[in-house]
Amino acid sequence: MTVHNEAKKEDISKVVLMAGDPLRVKNIATKYLDNARLVNSIRGMYAYTGTYKNHEITVMAHGMGMPSAGIYVYELFKFYEVEKIIRLGTCGTNNPYVHLLDIILANSSYTPSNYAMTFNNRDIHIIDASRNLNDIILDKAYEKNIPVTLGNILTSDCFDWYIQNIDEFNARLPKNLDFMGVEMEAFAIFYIAKVLKKEATCLLTVVDSHNEEKELSKEAIEKRIDDMTILALESVV
Repeated sequence: MTVHNEAKKEDISKVVLMAGDPLRVKNIATKYLDNARLVNSIRGMYAYTGTYKNHEITVMAHGMGMPSAGIYVYELFKFYEVEKIIRLGTCGTNNPYVHLLDIILANSSYTPSNYAMTFNNRDIHIIDASRNLNDIILDKAYEKNIPVTLGNILTSDCFDWYIQNIDEFNARLPKNLDFMGVEMEAFAIFYIAKVLKKEATCLLTVVDSHNEEKELSKEAIEKRIDDMTILALESVV
């Protein structure tokens, strides 16, 4: 148990699926896990453990932003001896070749943030996801006929639609990385995994775009998130 997680060590599986929204985590547990039980509710960051196809799986919320995600991921890896984490998130995009409701599998995450410098005094701004996890997910996506695109993502400290001058912000970013999506947590998750010699990756559903003026229905978004969730679950079993 930690100050942020009341679960006992045996309550958390070695593989954890994570999402920012606690209610999405609750929905995943209710919809996909057998015998799901609530193992953490401190600060509303729900964690449920149950079984999927007879394999024990924990799903847990990590909140918004790297500071929040970093706390929960560090504790899961360090104190609960979790081996693998897959983040299931949503993202925006500024890439004209990426479309609404595309599913992105992160190859790497770049951030202009000083998260690594704060965490362990390293001037690092780009970190790779687990190649092993990504290979498994890509194989399963092919098997299940779920379209997924592998690419680099940007982890920002600010919600991209609220950045005051997005053109100036983009001008400061490396041009060779060709970011497919923008989100707010993956760099911290990948970086902590790297430091603690664990595995982590991130699947993202594109829900807003600076290039497509199109309103998505709640049903369409949920359907795509369901596809992404099933892909993650199938990959970890």
